[in-house]
Amino acid sequence: MARVLTPRAEDFPRWYQDLIAKAKLADNGPVRGTMVIRPAGYAIWERMQAEMDDRIKAAGAENAYFPLFIPESYLKREAEHVEGFSPELAVVTHGGGKQLAEPVVVRPTSETVIGEFMAKWIDSYRDLPLLLNQWANVVRWELRPRVFLRTSEFLWQEGHTAHATREDARAYARKILHEAYEDLMVNVLGIPVVVGLKTARERFAGATATYTCEGMMGDGKALQLGTSHELGQNFAKAFDIAYSSAEGGREHAWTTSWGTSTRMLGGLIMCHGDDNGLRVPPKLAPVQAYVMVVKDGEGVGEAAAKLRDALRDAGVRVALDDRTDTPFGRRAVDAELRGYPVRVEVGPRDLASGNAVVVRRTDGSKVPTPVADVVGAVLAALDADQQALHDQALAFRQSRTVDVATLDEAIEAAATGWARVPWAAVGVEGEAKANAQGVTVRCLLRADGSVPDSEDEPDLTTILARAY
Repeated sequence: MARVLTPRAEDFPRWYQDLIAKAKLADNGPVRGTMVIRPAGYAIWERMQAEMDDRIKAAGAENAYFPLFIPESYLKREAEHVEGFSPELAVVTHGGGKQLAEPVVVRPTSETVIGEFMAKWIDSYRDLPLLLNQWANVVRWELRPRVFLRTSEFLWQEGHTAHATREDARAYARKILHEAYEDLMVNVLGIPVVVGLKTARERFAGATATYTCEGMMGDGKALQLGTSHELGQNFAKAFDIAYSSAEGGREHAWTTSWGTSTRMLGGLIMCHGDDNGLRVPPKLAPVQAYVMVVKDGEGVGEAAAKLRDALRDAGVRVALDDRTDTPFGRRAVDAELRGYPVRVEVGPRDLASGNAVVVRRTDGSKVPTPVADVVGAVLAALDADQQALHDQALAFRQSRTVDVATLDEAIEAAATGWARVPWAAVGVEGEAKANAQGVTVRCLLRADGSVPDSEDEPDLTTILARAY
């Protein structure tokens, strides 16, 4: 392959920007910090969205939509929430040529506006749990933007629920964490994630507990791919989300919120991409098999079209490239950049021998295959490569994660990967020291790897890393 991208080992951030541009995934928007998601990138997001939406609905939540503009006074009702978001807010003071009586905030997240309506919709314990989700854009004014990872406007889903008890709220926050988020990331995106509890310092503003899914990127840094929050009764009391109990008393609800965003697309690129471009896991790929006519020849176009149809009939998401007026080499490079899991190359020479060439993006193998066997070969490759991408990412994470005993050792190890260290060796003061050196506590774990309820539990382990 001709060198199209800056090698990852030479300059990882430049490689990332090159890939996004050359694979035509996204572009910078006209306002600093915004992005334009191009069709190739949006097709991947649509697949993520569909898979996530299925899992959210399986967990019992229903989709709704709430306004983009939120009265500034709403955010001020929950003091910790507004303090946490204040530096990132975009505030509208004028509309229709006139100064507004009250400034409105462009949605940074929707706990406040949804809380207002939960208070209207919930009256009795029979109305609980109320399980809502919305797909929307949000705005958080970003000082150091990077496409997909940190932009001033991005796309996401945000779930918001209300429950009768703290136990129900906690169980649901964790249900989403594991059955929606972790399941999607591991089994569809092929990204092995560490699932744990955020420290108080890293907790979502206004939450009582924040759970996270952390993935290791190709340069050893961490990326937070999704979070689920217990909000306790903080927002319920601020917005009077209350219900009549079965015993006739008036009780405040317990609420949760949880979200994943287009940041997952950045994570996908940085976790699986290589020096030739993106590698998309087959279960996620909008195009799983890309049938390519190498050059014109008798019966080549017809054979390629028949293979496309046979693959489609077998349930494969397939596309046909018969643009023989464009050099094949250029088209092959573009296919590599886009990360199509399998290419099926059909040319006169191979077809004369009754073959097509099956090319696998994951390992680069090229195997002449009898035309009659192509569908089976493609299906087998898709199954194998879904697992292979996950296993490669897991092996890389394990190779870049070290166990250490002290904070100083952890900070040193974070230069090249992740450090696993006892939380007792870090603590609140140690966390502040690490932050000052650009290293953060990604999450807390129990000794068996499960998610703790509190950072005060004994014998917890923590992951320290540099992060995006």
